[in-house]
Amino acid sequence: MKQAGNLQNKKILLVSRSPRREHLINGLDIDYKVIYPSETDESFPHDMDPYKVPEFLARKKALNFNQKLDSNTILITADTIVLCKDEIVNKPKDYPDAVRMLKKLSGNRHTVITGVCLKSQKKEIIFSATTDVYFSKLTDEEIEYYLEKYRPYDKAGAYGIQEWIGYIGIEKIEGSFFNVMGLPLHKLYSKLKHF
Repeated sequence: MKQAGNLQNKKILLVSRSPRREHLINGLDIDYKVIYPSETDESFPHDMDPYKVPEFLARKKALNFNQKLDSNTILITADTIVLCKDEIVNKPKDYPDAVRMLKKLSGNRHTVITGVCLKSQKKEIIFSATTDVYFSKLTDEEIEYYLEKYRPYDKAGAYGIQEWIGYIGIEKIEGSFFNVMGLPLHKLYSKLKHF
């Protein structure tokens, strides 16, 4: 089947363990293959501008990919962070950490930033997208219910916008909904089309 843009003869590799990213890229109707990444050290300089961290980590993941790319292959790597009150809120370590994170987000605005790296044999493009998310005040019971039922320990900020907590807790967003899920699809498609 013909693909849009100039992607017709391209082999696209999504390097990710995230089922959400796979689900999202599937919606673009492009041919792609998922490759599970090897472990990447996700540390970054402590004085780095937090808005630059996702791009830095996405590029780190691309550089960690140790297979040789042929001329028609485009590699996609991504990293998402949640920034609330100048603190990077990563994936929770455990239940108490997830409770702490959701209490921090409750009643506040936070920013979700996803960095993406597109890499081929000869070219590299790194970009990011930001979305502001506004949470209403969550009760302790709502936080406990969500964590016990949905167990969001693989998600930055300890929540998934596409899950129950997104339905009941998010008042509004400014920016891309899909970015909050883990990939800014509109921007990604535009960059791929002109890669």
